[in-house]
Amino acid sequence: MNRAHPQNRYDYDVVVIGAGHAGTEAAAAAARLGAKTALLTTNLDTVGQMSCNPAIGGVAKGQIVREVDALGGLMGEAIDATGIQFRMLNRRKGPAMHSPRAQADKKAYQNHIKWQIESQPNLDLRQETVEDLITEAVPSDQSDGLAAQRVVGVAVRGDAVYYAKTVVLTTGTFLQAIMHTGEAQSAGGRAGEGTTAGISGALNRLGFELDRFKTGTPPRLNARTIDYSQLEEQPGDDDPQAFSYLTRSLDIEQMPCHIAHTNDAVHELIRQNLSRAPMYSGQIDSRGPRYCPSIEDKVVRFADKSSHQLFLEPEGRQTHEVYVNGISTSLPRDVQDAMFRLIPGLENASIMRYGYAVEYDYCPPTQLWPHLESKTVAGLFLAGQINGTTGYEEAAGQGLVAGLNAARTVAGQSTWVPSRQDAYLGVLVDDLVTAGTDEPYRMFTSRAEYRLLLRQDNADRRLTAMADELGLISAERRQRFSHKLEQIRLGREMLSSARVEQTPADVYLRRPEVTWDVICDLVPELQAIEPEAAAQCCVDIKYAGYIDRQQMEVDKQQRMSEKRIPVSFDYGRITPLRNEAREKFMKVRPLNLAQAKRISGITPADIALVLAHLER
Repeated sequence: MNRAHPQNRYDYDVVVIGAGHAGTEAAAAAARLGAKTALLTTNLDTVGQMSCNPAIGGVAKGQIVREVDALGGLMGEAIDATGIQFRMLNRRKGPAMHSPRAQADKKAYQNHIKWQIESQPNLDLRQETVEDLITEAVPSDQSDGLAAQRVVGVAVRGDAVYYAKTVVLTTGTFLQAIMHTGEAQSAGGRAGEGTTAGISGALNRLGFELDRFKTGTPPRLNARTIDYSQLEEQPGDDDPQAFSYLTRSLDIEQMPCHIAHTNDAVHELIRQNLSRAPMYSGQIDSRGPRYCPSIEDKVVRFADKSSHQLFLEPEGRQTHEVYVNGISTSLPRDVQDAMFRLIPGLENASIMRYGYAVEYDYCPPTQLWPHLESKTVAGLFLAGQINGTTGYEEAAGQGLVAGLNAARTVAGQSTWVPSRQDAYLGVLVDDLVTAGTDEPYRMFTSRAEYRLLLRQDNADRRLTAMADELGLISAERRQRFSHKLEQIRLGREMLSSARVEQTPADVYLRRPEVTWDVICDLVPELQAIEPEAAAQCCVDIKYAGYIDRQQMEVDKQQRMSEKRIPVSFDYGRITPLRNEAREKFMKVRPLNLAQAKRISGITPADIALVLAHLER
C-alpha cells in the first residue's frame, strides 16, 4: 500500500503493533537500545492485560521469565511488584526442574506494565487502530534474493500514517478473530473487544501463508458464592522466591488458591452436550493447544478418568473474581451453569464471566529468520501468538527478541538471538523458525536438550553480560550482577582453600547430605556469602560432573553451528538430494548445519550432501 500524502504523518525508527505481553517487551527493548519507538494499541486500557489466567511462570515458563528479566525486560519486576502468591514448582526434583510461578493481581499487574511503558524514554504509547501495512519494493542491489518488499510504515484509522524503518507485529489472537460460546458466535479476540481484519488482509497481499488456531478460557466465579470449606487449600511458599534479579526480597501477605474436582456426573453432563460444543459440532475446525485442553477434550480423551482437578485462583486483592483453571470451555451458557451445580463446593457458585473459545489467524513461523524478521518482507518482525505460540511468557520472550533486533536493524548492527545452549528463549525461537508448529506452541523443560545448564537460578549468569554488551540493561542491574559474580568467586575460593575432616571443603560439599548451612558451621567465614551466591556455589559444586558432560555436548554443537550456510545457497544444484529434503531446506533456509539437522524429516545423508557441496 502506498500513502504518499497522508493527512497526518508521524516518523519513528520502530513501530510496534499491539500492547500485550509481546508488544510491551518489544517496544521497551527497542526504546532501551535508543530507537525512537511507537507502541500502537486499539485500547490503552488493556496494555499488558492478562487475557486468560492470572499467573506468571510455571514449568519452563518461569525460566523464560527469569531470562527476560536477565535481559532487562519488564515481566519479572512487574510480577514481583503485583504478585499475591509465589510458589517454586518441582522443589523435590533437581535444580534443572525448579520453576517459579506466581499468582498476580491482574489489574495491578496490567497497571504496572502500563506505568513501565509510559515511563520508558524514547517510547510513545498511542491509542490507534492499524488498518494496513505500507511497503515498497526492495532495490535489486539491496535484496538478499528473498525479500522483494520492505515495510516502511503502517496506516491507521483516521487518515494517518506512522512511517518507520522497522515494524513489529504482536497482534495476539486478534487477527480475524471469532469467539464461540456454544452456538453463539461474535467477532473479537477477547471478551468485550473487537477483531483486526486489515492486518490479515495486508499479510495475505504480501504473500504470507496464514492458518487458523483456536484457544479457550474458563469461566470466572464470584468468590462470595464458593463454599471453600469443601475445597483443598493451596498456600504459597513460606520463603517466596522473586522473579527479578533486582528484587531483594518478597515481604507480602499471600492469598491462598484452592483445589476442587470434577466427577462422573459432570462428565456425563458434558458428554450429553458434546453436540452443542463448537469443537465437536463442526463449528470450529482449527487446532487448539494439546497441553491445555478444554474440559470437553479432557472428558473425551481421558474417558477412563472419573475426576479432574480444578484450581481456583483469585484474580486480585480488590476483586471477588476467581479464575477456574482446568475447566476451559466453549459449551453453551446453560451447560456451564449446570456443570458447577454438580461440583462439591461450587454448587451455588455464581458465574461472573462465561468461558469461550477464540479462533484466530496466525502466521506459520517458518516464514521468519531466527531473529524473527520476515524472510520476504524486510524490516517486518513478528512476535507472540501471531507466530503460533501460547502463553504470556513465550510471547514476552519473543517480543524482547523481536524488539531488540528491530532496533539493531535500524542502527545497522548485526542481529542477535540466543542459541539453544544459551537460553530457553533460544530453544523457543529455534523450534518455531526451524520446525514450525501444527498446534499452539508451549514451552516445556523437555524441549531443551541442555536444561541442566538452563536453570532458572542462573539466567543472569547466562545472559546479563550479553545484555550489557547489547545495551539492554541499567546501571543498577550491572552493579548488582557484578557484585553477585564477585560473591560467587569469593565463595568458591573459600571452599577450595578450607578443609573439613582433612578434605577440601568444596569436595566435602558434594556429599548429598551436606547443605550450605552445614558447611557454614564448619567453615564460619562462608557466612559472609549472600544467599543467592551461596545457592549458585552449591549447584556448581554438587552438579559439576553433570554440568561438565553437558558442556562437552554444547561445545560439539557449537562447532557444527560455526559451519555457515549462505542465505542464497542453491539446493537445486545438489542433484542427489531428495526432493522432500530440497523443499524443506528451501522453505526454512537454515543458517548453519546445526539448524539444518533440526529440520523435521532431514536425514544424516541429506546433511552429508549439503556439507560436501559447502566444502567445494
